[in-house]
This record gives sequence, C-alpha cells and structure tokens, in this order.
Amino acid sequence: MAIAQWLNQTIGFFIFFFLDIFDYLFCFIYKTLDLFFEYEWKPCYCSFPLEAQAKTRKIIVSERGDYSNVVSMTRTKIHFDEISDTLYARGPSLLMRLSKLVSSVKFFNYTGLIMRHNVKKTRSGSKKRLMTLNSTVVEKLPTTPRWSDCHCSFCTSWLSPSNKDSLYVKVQQPKDNKKARDNVVFIHGFLSSSSFWSETLFPNFSDTAKSNYRLIAVDLLGYGRSPKPNDSLYTLREHLEMIEKSVISQYKLKKFHVVAHSLGCVLALALAVKHPGAIKSLTLLAPPYYKVPKGVQAAQYVMRKVAPKNVWPPMQFGASLISWYEHLGRTVCLVLCKSHRLVDSLTRLLTLNRMRTYLIEGFLCHTHNGSWHTLHNIIFGSGGKLDSYLDYVRDHVDCDITIFHGRKDEVIPVECSYSVKTRVPRATVHVIPDKDHITIVVGRQKEFARELELIWQTSKTIYK
Repeated sequence: MAIAQWLNQTIGFFIFFFLDIFDYLFCFIYKTLDLFFEYEWKPCYCSFPLEAQAKTRKIIVSERGDYSNVVSMTRTKIHFDEISDTLYARGPSLLMRLSKLVSSVKFFNYTGLIMRHNVKKTRSGSKKRLMTLNSTVVEKLPTTPRWSDCHCSFCTSWLSPSNKDSLYVKVQQPKDNKKARDNVVFIHGFLSSSSFWSETLFPNFSDTAKSNYRLIAVDLLGYGRSPKPNDSLYTLREHLEMIEKSVISQYKLKKFHVVAHSLGCVLALALAVKHPGAIKSLTLLAPPYYKVPKGVQAAQYVMRKVAPKNVWPPMQFGASLISWYEHLGRTVCLVLCKSHRLVDSLTRLLTLNRMRTYLIEGFLCHTHNGSWHTLHNIIFGSGGKLDSYLDYVRDHVDCDITIFHGRKDEVIPVECSYSVKTRVPRATVHVIPDKDHITIVVGRQKEFARELELIWQTSKTIYK
C-alpha cells in the first residue's frame, strides 16, 4: 500500500507538473482564438493583473493583496462572497508563477475595472478612485454561446424567447392533475441532467405513485436544455433563483419532497433553509459535505478533498483535471461537448443500439463556463456554508432526512454522509454495497423507486 501511494504521488508530481505547463500555454492559445473569433481578449482566472483598462462587461476585483479576481458581468446582481476563492487562488503551482510573470511584463491588456478601497496616483499626478466589490454592484447582460461551445439545436434550444428565462423542467403527473396528492422535485448532480431521473426512476414508479405524485425533474442552470448564459458566474444564488422561478413559482408549489444527487444536495439544503416550511422530506444521495478544520480556508480544503491531484483512481484524476486547470478543462469541453452528437451516435453504433445514452446528455451537454463556475462556486465554495445549512435544517426544518451512499463511491467518500448524520442526528443513512456515484441509482432504479415511495408515504412531522 505504501509503495502504491508513493508511486501515485511520484507519477502524479511529474504529470501535474507538465499539466501546469500545458494549461499555461493553452492560456495563450485561447486568448488568441478568442480575439480572432470574438474580437476581444477574454480575462481568465490564472493571472493576477495589478492594473487593467476600463471596458464594459468585465470586472477585475482586487481583494487580497496581489490576488485579483477576474469576474464577468452577470445577469443579476452578485455579492463578492458568492465567488469561490478557488477560482483564482488554487495554490503555488507553476501555472500561477508564470501567470504573475505574464502580468508583470504586461503582455495582455485585460479588460475590466480594478476595484479597491485605496486611491492611487497616476503618472500624470491625477487621482484614480478604485472601490472594493463587497456587495452587489453588477448587472448581467444578454449573451450568446461562445465559439468553443456547441451550437447544435439541442444545446441552443434555450435561446428561443420562450425558453431563455426559465429552466427546462420534465414533469410526469397524473392524467387528472387534480388528483396529485404531492409534489416531488428532483435535482441532479454535477455534469448531469433531468434525464438522470426521468429515464431511470420515472418509468419505474408504481401505478399508485404515478397517480398520487407530480414528479418534477429540472435541468439546472447550464445543463441539458436549460439556459447556458456565457455571462453567468453560476453562483448558488443564481441556481436557487432559477429553481424558484422555474419550479416553485411556475407550478405553485406550497409543499414538496426533494430528491437530490451530489451537487444537487447543496442546492437542496439551501432550498430547505430558504423555504423551511415547504419541505416534506429530504432525500440526499452522496452529499458532498466535508468537515472543515478550524482555521482552514473552507473552499480550498474542499477542493483538495474532492480533487487531490492523484493520477489514480481515474475518477480522481478526471476531477483534478477539470478542477485545477481552467484551460485544459475548456479543451476537454471543446473536444467532447461540441462532439456530443457524434459520441452518442458512435455509442449506439458500437453497442448495436442496445445502450441507452441518456447519461451523455448530462455529461456532455453543457459549457465550460457553466461547469467551471458551478464546480468552484457551488461544490467548493459551499464548504464554509454547509455547517450552518445543516444546523438550520436540524433545528428549524420540519421533515425527515434520508441519505443514500454507494460504498464504492470514488467521487464523494461515504464518510461525507456519516458526517451529515453527526450534524443532523435524526438523518437516516443507507450505505449500498457494491454501488458507486452513478450506480447508486442507475442499475438499481426499480429498488430505489420503491425506497422513495416508502419515504414519501411515511414522511411525518417532526415538530408539533
């Protein structure tokens, strides 16, 4: 075991060393391509410019000494604390040192505004006032897909006037909608879509459940058929507001059950905190809750737990690649996401059309901007918030809480679910042997459908 760990770390050191270099080089490549296709330099998070010239749509925020946060204009107001520091401060890598070198020689004229508290004198002796971005200051602007995003009819269906302002929602309800006794909202995880639920569970619920429950599965902002605004920072508040607008308000939900997977668990807990009287039951699958030690930066800690820069197992290597490397992650999206129709066709051909490819929809039908910001601002950025969310749910949310986790989950360790229970003692944890992050549902959908029906039928009030 010790030798295997040593080999993993040694090989990983060299591989990630070269990945640092490649990501730095791709920074140059993408800035050149962006200039060619979009007629302007695009700021990224791997540089720390001390000065920038004013121009619309971009903001460079200087909050921590030399560290500057490059922020795009967003469609709604944003708070600085909604932006995870892992976006622009991911540790002392070769990439960061080279980025500082680039900024020092002023190779790029980044667009934006530097916002600081202090007043600096220009060379001419005049003063330039710069402010901090502590509270909401920015409004979002309309957007179109970037050149590196997929432009197929599926991925751009949200651009139609009737779809661009709300999420895509898949609803299965009784033929006579008045007979629906309850509502169930399903929230998918990272790199997934509503198909994760509608293609697995919806067909397998009993006739009784289908006649009593309205089942609502949503494509989160940036995924599936939902809007993928290029100017969005995909913060927790943005995700929540879109769910509220597209599901809770649209379907006039007063009370509802919630079933959430992975990333969706963070959104489910945030919904429970915001709408404590509306939640009838919470079912969480593989919740990404890590106990953060005192005195440690929460987002940085969670990032290193989720993506520890290991080359083995492959799931951890993939997580590290898309978490640490902004430009290499964009390259993966450019190669795979723009080719998702080809991947789907080849999969069907190679399996003689025997394999259902609904998982490809969620895994590949997104943009790099959406996945990058969602990963950092939700999964990593929520590291310092989940303690308070769980405490609030424990003390103020009147519902049963059931947790499922696959024993062989290599993405989110099963200890995360046990940690939730230590925070919320009334939660019930079910660890499923021989199942991982995906097969906790896929492959056992009939069994899981029965388990959910039992949870809904027996849900009860905890506090009188």
